[in-house]
Amino acid sequence: MMMKNNKTFYIYLIASALALSSFNTIAAADEDGMSIHGGVRINYSYKEYSESSKDKGGDMTFNMASLKFDGKHGNWGLKSDYRFTADTNYIKYGYGFYDFNPDWELQFGINQVPFGNLGYISNSYWFGLPYYLGFEDDYDIGVKATFEKNGWHTDMAFYKSAEYGPSENKQYAADLYTGTINGTEYNNEETNQLNLRQTYTMEHQGGSTTFGASVEVGQIYNAKTGNNGDRYAVAASIDSKFHGWNLQLQAMQYEYNAADSADDNKIAIAVVSWQYEIASKAQVYSINLAKTIPTDWGSVKFYNDFGLMTPDVADESYDDSMQNVLGAAISAGPTYTQIDFIMGKNMTFSTANNDHIGLPEMGGDWDKRFNISMAYYF
Repeated sequence: MMMKNNKTFYIYLIASALALSSFNTIAAADEDGMSIHGGVRINYSYKEYSESSKDKGGDMTFNMASLKFDGKHGNWGLKSDYRFTADTNYIKYGYGFYDFNPDWELQFGINQVPFGNLGYISNSYWFGLPYYLGFEDDYDIGVKATFEKNGWHTDMAFYKSAEYGPSENKQYAADLYTGTINGTEYNNEETNQLNLRQTYTMEHQGGSTTFGASVEVGQIYNAKTGNNGDRYAVAASIDSKFHGWNLQLQAMQYEYNAADSADDNKIAIAVVSWQYEIASKAQVYSINLAKTIPTDWGSVKFYNDFGLMTPDVADESYDDSMQNVLGAAISAGPTYTQIDFIMGKNMTFSTANNDHIGLPEMGGDWDKRFNISMAYYF
């Protein structure tokens, strides 16, 4: 979309969205109807490893405005989330659905890939390490069937492709990337993906515990040669809640075997207007602990999310990557604020010279950054 004045456009978007919030209240009251809602988010960031960030005392930026549509008529419905940032705009998800009965639902379009923990495998604005590998809150184009009854939850899905083309990097969710990074040419494209996830939630005194297992298999198409490689991932998870405490544990393994690859040890990933390289095979471990305290005006959740990736490739110079996020999320009415202290080691987005995951480490210390995300939802 070409706009002569981006600032005017975003001001208009936010004002229109806020005005629509009153319509949302009316539409949401009925089971059938259309609900229009969304959010506006700004971000403060301080990077300990950036001299310009330290000199300025950090940076405050417009992060995102989202516009969501939720509609239902009888057993048919739709859901969508379109997002606008300072640099670009993209669809997060957009799909139709059909409820066969209270237990079964069919979704078709850009929907959430069922892999790993039933919810997020993180508490923070920064997400967990699996997100940057394409295994947390991922969205692709396909069809998904879900079943839920008596604590059992089953997801079965087929995805034909990622939500955007392989040479695009603006998407919300991490996908394989076609392009050249650090002199290495990649021609990889996600296609023909199958997912199966099974969870069981056990209610107990003071809360509940969900046990889950996931598997993902798919092809990697090489647009230059026309050949297909393959990929897989498996995961096991536990998500337990007890009197306001929440413990999340997850272990997973993934492997990308790209056809006609210039380097079998690594592969390219793109997300949120950036691209980077990751080890083509690795194990990933997540350990998250949180405590939610209710208040008269909302709630405060304190958390610590830790992720470890151990590469499992032929090149022995490849190193572990780690990310730890200590933070708090404050919920008050329509506002949601997340305050995060991020530490990264050999980790993209949170370190100075390590814009990759699991590759040979440059430097040998933890880098640190501080982030505040402030959002208003309507």
